[in-house]
Amino acid sequence: MSIEKRPFGRTGHDSSAILFGAAALGRVDQAVADHVLDLLLEYGVNHIDVAASYGDAELRVGPWMDRHRNDFFLATKTGDRDYEGAKASIHRSLERLRTDHVDLIQLHALIHPDEWDQALSPGGAIDAVVEAQEQGLARFIGVTGHGWNVAAMHRRSLERFDFDAVLMPWNWVAAHHRTYAADFEATVAACKAKNVAVQTIKSLARGPWQAGASRNRTTWYQPLEGEDDIRMAVHWVLSRPDIFLNSVGDVGLLPSVLRAASEMITLPDDAAMAAQSERTGLASIFGL
Repeated sequence: MSIEKRPFGRTGHDSSAILFGAAALGRVDQAVADHVLDLLLEYGVNHIDVAASYGDAELRVGPWMDRHRNDFFLATKTGDRDYEGAKASIHRSLERLRTDHVDLIQLHALIHPDEWDQALSPGGAIDAVVEAQEQGLARFIGVTGHGWNVAAMHRRSLERFDFDAVLMPWNWVAAHHRTYAADFEATVAACKAKNVAVQTIKSLARGPWQAGASRNRTTWYQPLEGEDDIRMAVHWVLSRPDIFLNSVGDVGLLPSVLRAASEMITLPDDAAMAAQSERTGLASIFGL
C-alpha cells in the first residue's frame, strides 16, 4: 500500500506524492495524533508539512521526532514578516518539534504586497530563514500561500529569491478559474525551469460551508467526503507527475486520501469531473 515517491525538487529527497498536512493535528490529543502516525507509516508517507500557527500541531508532531526523525522530511512555516519575529518563530518551532533542524522552512501565506515587500527586504523574515539555513537549523527554504493571486505572487517571489519549494491551491475549480489556471501553469513552468518543488493544497475543497450545514469537519471549508469523490479529486491532482498533494486538514478524512493515493493513479476524464462538480456543488473557497 506504499504511496509513490517523487523527487522533491532539487532537495535530493524523494517525497511521497501525498505530503501529510499536519494542520489536521491542530486540535487533537496525542493519542489521536499517534494513530495518525501509524497510518502515515503504513502508507509510506515520508513528508510532514506543519506550521507555527497550526494550533498544537507542532506539539503533536514533536514526540514522533523522538523516534522517527530520520523517517520524515520535516517542513514548518513562519508567518512573521520581520527578522526578529521570524527568528523567534523558527527557534520556537524547533523546540516544539523536538528536533535540531527542519528540512524545509517556509514563509507562510506570503500573498499581500506590503507583507511581501517587508518579508523579502533587508531586515525581513528572509534574513532569518537564510540565517537558519546557514546555521544548519533548516536545509531548504520555501514560500506558501492561498487565494487567487498566490501563483502570480510566487512567480514574483521566485524572481526575488531562489526558493526551493512553493505551495499553492490546485483542484478542479482552480483549474477552471478565469485567471488562476493560467497563473498556476505559468508558475509550475517557472518552478520546473529551476527544479523547484510544487506543493498543492485544497484538493478536497467542495466550497464554503453552506448555510445550515453541520460543521462536522475541522477544515475551514466544506470538504468532499464520499470515498469515490475523494478518490477522483486525489487522482485528478496526482495524475500530474510534477506536483505534490498536501493532505486534508481533518484526520477523519485522511484514511480515504491515503487509500486513494495508494492505488494506481488514473486521470478521471473531464466528463466525470464535470458531473462530480455539478453533483457536489463544487465552488470557489476564495471568492470570484
